[in-house]
Amino acid sequence: MTPDWQLNSRAVRLVDDFAHDAASLRIEFHDFPGGGRVFDFGVKAEGSLTAGLVLARACTSGLADITIVPGDLGCSTETDSTPSPLAPRPSTLLAWPHIQVVTDAPTASSLYSQYAGWQISVGKFFAMGSGPMRAASARETVFEKHGYRETPDRTVGVLEGSKLPTADVFEYVANKTGVPADRTTLLIAPTASVAGNLQVVARVVETCLHKLFELGFDVRRVSSAWGVAPLSPVAKGDLTGIGRTNDSILYGGRVSLLVRGDDDSIADVGPRVPACSTASYGRPFLEIFEAAGRDFYKIDPHLFSPAEVTFQNLDTGRVQRFGRVALDIVRRSFGL
Repeated sequence: MTPDWQLNSRAVRLVDDFAHDAASLRIEFHDFPGGGRVFDFGVKAEGSLTAGLVLARACTSGLADITIVPGDLGCSTETDSTPSPLAPRPSTLLAWPHIQVVTDAPTASSLYSQYAGWQISVGKFFAMGSGPMRAASARETVFEKHGYRETPDRTVGVLEGSKLPTADVFEYVANKTGVPADRTTLLIAPTASVAGNLQVVARVVETCLHKLFELGFDVRRVSSAWGVAPLSPVAKGDLTGIGRTNDSILYGGRVSLLVRGDDDSIADVGPRVPACSTASYGRPFLEIFEAAGRDFYKIDPHLFSPAEVTFQNLDTGRVQRFGRVALDIVRRSFGL
C-alpha cells in the first residue's frame, strides 16, 4: 500500500516557518482579499540563493535535503599573457557550485510533489505547476497508477512563471484541488531568477524518477536517491534560463539510486535512462529547442533525464552504471 505522505501538510509547515523570514530571503508576500496567499520568489522580488533552497524544498514537500555543494566543470582552457599565439594555453580545473539532492522518499518527493506536471493556463496567465497541490488534484497518470490522492484542508503549489497569479488563478486551482482559494498558498519564480534557476536544477533526481516511470519501471522499488548537478548561471531571460537549466541536468547531472529487486530489469532499462540514449543528445538544449521550432512537444520527451545514472541493488549488491557527463557542453551553455 502507498503510505499517506501528507505532502500538503508538510509543505504548509515549511511555508509557515519561512514566512517570518521573507525579508531576509528577499522574497515578497501578497495576500489576496477573498483569495489565497502568494510568495514572490523572483517575479518582482529579488530572491536569493537561500530562497531558492527553500523553494526547492517546498517543491519536494520537505522530503528531500537540498544543498549547495562544491564541484567542478572539468578542465577549461585559459588565455595566458604569453605573446606568442603558438604558445600552449594552460588547462585548469574549473571549480563550480553544484546542487545536491538527497531523499529517502524519492517517489513521493519527486513524482507526487516536485514534478512540474500541471500546466496552469488562466486567461493571459500561464505557469508550470508543481508541489503537493498536484496530489490534491491527482489527475496525472502517476496518481492513477499508484492510487495516491490527498484531501487536505490547506494546500501548497509552486509555479514556474513570470507573472504573479491573480484571484482567477486561485479559483482555478481551488476548483481542481477541492481546497478553498483562501486556504491555498502559491510560490512563484521565473526560470530567469536566482531562486527559480536553483529550484529547476534541483530537479535532477525528479527527472530520473520520471524517466524511469515513463519507461515502465516500478519506481517504488527505489528506496533512496542522491543527485547532483551544476548550478547554472542566472540568465537574463527565461528562454536562455530554460536552456541552461536543462543543460545542467542533461549533460552535467549525476544520480545514484538505491533499489530493491532483480538485476535483469535494471540491466534492461538502464541504458535507456540517461539523456545520451536519445537521438537529440549532443547539442545545447537551446539548439535542440530552436530545431524543434520552439515547440517542446516536438522534442523527444525521453531526452529529459540526467547525464549519468547509477543503480545500487540493495538485495544483490550489484552496481550498474549508465550514461556519461558532457561537461564541455555544460561549459558552452554557461558561456565559459
